[in-house]
Amino acid sequence: MNTAQIEIQMIAALTAAACALPGVFLVLRRMSLVSDAISHAILPGIVAAFFITGSLASPLLVVAAALTGVLTVFLSELLNRTRLVQEDAAIGLVFPFLFSIGVILISRGAGNVHLDTDAVLLGEIAFAPFERVILGGWDIGPQSAYVMGAILILNAAFIILFFKELKVSTFDAGLAASLGFAPAFIHYALMALVSITAVGAFDAVGSVLVVALMIAPPSAAYLLTDDLSRMLGLSAAIGIAAAVGGFWLANLLDASIAGSMATMCGAFFGLAFLFAPQRGLLAQMLRRAEQRWEFAQMTLAIHLFIHEGMPEAGAESMESHLGEHLRWNPDFAAHVVRRSERGRYIYRKEGRLFLTDNGRDLARRGLSIIGVPQKK
Repeated sequence: MNTAQIEIQMIAALTAAACALPGVFLVLRRMSLVSDAISHAILPGIVAAFFITGSLASPLLVVAAALTGVLTVFLSELLNRTRLVQEDAAIGLVFPFLFSIGVILISRGAGNVHLDTDAVLLGEIAFAPFERVILGGWDIGPQSAYVMGAILILNAAFIILFFKELKVSTFDAGLAASLGFAPAFIHYALMALVSITAVGAFDAVGSVLVVALMIAPPSAAYLLTDDLSRMLGLSAAIGIAAAVGGFWLANLLDASIAGSMATMCGAFFGLAFLFAPQRGLLAQMLRRAEQRWEFAQMTLAIHLFIHEGMPEAGAESMESHLGEHLRWNPDFAAHVVRRSERGRYIYRKEGRLFLTDNGRDLARRGLSIIGVPQKK
C-alpha cells in the first residue's frame, strides 16, 4: 500500500466521520432529504463566492455555502408554512431551483477552472492527495485531510457543547423552548454545520457521496441502538468502515471510488436492516412468529380455563377436540400443546389437558387484555 492510497483512505475516513455526526440528527429529526437538498443547493453560494474572490481556497466559500444551506432550509420551511405545499414537496422545489442556478453559473462563467458539474456531483477522491499543504517549504500532507479534519473537530465540538440542547430539541422542540434552549437557533446552527460539512466534502467526494455518508451510516446506527451517544459513535464507525471498504472495493473492481463508497454505505445499511438484533427485518420476523405461538398458547390456556370445572370440561380438554373448537389443524394444535407443556402451562393426564398454576395466570392475563370478566 503506497502513500497515496493511505492518504485517500485517511481523507475518506475523516469525511465519513464528519458527515455522520450531523447526519445522526438529520435522521432523528426526519430531515434526511434536507441533506440532499443542502448538498446540492449550496452550489450557487460556492460559485458566487468564487466569482467574488477568484479563489477556490478562500474561506468565503465556506461562509457562502453555509448561508446558502440555511437559506435552503428557510425557504423550504417558508413554503411549508403556507400550507399550500407539503414539506417534502417544498424541499423538492427549492433545492433543484438553487442547484440549477449554480450549474448555469458554472457553465457560463467558470468554464476555465476545475469547478465543473461532474466534479460537483461525483467528485474524484483519487485526485484529493494532489492538493498539498506546504509549510515552510515542507510538504505536510493533503489539503483535504486538514479541511475535513477541521470540520470533524468543529462538528464534534458543537455536538459536545450543545449535546443537551440538541437532544431535547430533537425529540421535543416544545419542551426545549419551555426550558429556554432556543430550538430555532440550534436548528439553524445544525443546518449551517451540514452546509459547511457539505462544502468541505464537495471537492473530494462530490454531493452524491456526501448524502450517502450523512444518511446511510446514521440510519444503520439507528437500527442498532436506542442510545444517542452510542448512535453517534456507531454512525462514525460505520461511515469510516464504509469509506475504507469502498476504497478497496473500487481497487478490486477498478471502478469509481466514490461510487464504491456509496455502495458500501448501502451494504452496511442493508446488513443492519436485515440483521439488527432488535429492529432488523429478521428479528421482527422471528418476533412475529414467536408472538403467534405465544398468542396460540394464551388462546389454549383461556379455552381450558373457561371450561375448567364445567360439565363439558372432559370433552373440551381433549387434544383431539381443539381443531373442532379452536379451528386449528391437527399439526398446529399438537405443536401448541407441546410448547405449552414445555412452558409449564399445561400437563397431560389420562388423555386430557389440564392447566397448571402458570397456565391459569396466563389465561387470566389474556382475559384481562380482552376485558372479559374472570371467574374466581
